[in-house]
Amino acid sequence: MAEPSVVLTGTQHEIAAGDYHATITELGANLRALRYRGVPVIREYEPDELPPAGAGELLVPWPNRIDHGRYTFGGADYQLDLSEPARGNAIHGLTRFASWELIEVGEDNAELGLRLLGCPGYPFCLRLRARYRLSAADGLEVTVTAHNAGSRPAPYGTGSHPYLRAGDELVDYWTLLLPADRWLPADERGIPTGEPQDVAGTDFDFTAGRTIGDTVLDHALTGLRRDGSGRAWARLTSPSAEVALWAGSGYGWLQVFTGDPLGPDQRRRAVAIEPMTCPPNAFVTGTDLLTLAPGGIASHQWGLHATHF
Repeated sequence: MAEPSVVLTGTQHEIAAGDYHATITELGANLRALRYRGVPVIREYEPDELPPAGAGELLVPWPNRIDHGRYTFGGADYQLDLSEPARGNAIHGLTRFASWELIEVGEDNAELGLRLLGCPGYPFCLRLRARYRLSAADGLEVTVTAHNAGSRPAPYGTGSHPYLRAGDELVDYWTLLLPADRWLPADERGIPTGEPQDVAGTDFDFTAGRTIGDTVLDHALTGLRRDGSGRAWARLTSPSAEVALWAGSGYGWLQVFTGDPLGPDQRRRAVAIEPMTCPPNAFVTGTDLLTLAPGGIASHQWGLHATHF
């Protein structure tokens, strides 16, 4: 007797509140779908499909890239597997394709956990939790928590990879507002080549909000402007909708990607706005890298809010 088939992304956890509906997957604790009034506000994918181009992924214990997967921490040298072989980098952490255990689920919230044990290149032990909560008034709130359950200090960073959609047209016609005063130069492999630069007078200045046009973005930005509650708000607007992403305290960087290298069905169809606690290559440079002492805990929050006109 054949056993029931299992979809590639595992168990699907559905939550809803007001006009919002979201799907969180067992695979990677990923945000597979988010809809407002039945309309997708992120790039979605099918349950039996791997996340295309990192869509909706949770990035732990580092976001973005590590140059050739090599770094030094606590006086020891480490070599990670090159998960981006074409560019010779280790990318987006170690948990994207892990099976996360459901801790709690309710009508409007789901929390998943993972015990990340040591591996070559990252001989540290973390207990991880990802909590997704929907509110009819405020939309999606995501809380990512890491607890160092091991016996030694651990390097740590986190990020998330949602692709935002303000409609069905190309991103060229949307208005983008980014609360970032500086951008980080990088080479063709995505590795930083210098210090953050002022966005004023460059193609990366979206501080006042402007049409994306033919601007190509795959850059990390920092110097984030925040509101009175400490949130930095990025907004993507079309004539019919606005999708806003907020990054809470500790998320000092936004990676923004217009998807130009992707296939014709994905290219410039959504804008990835990725909240990150540290920039690319932070395990090497130490820039904004967190060190979790044994027993130490780090928790970060970000969220999404949608409006249809």
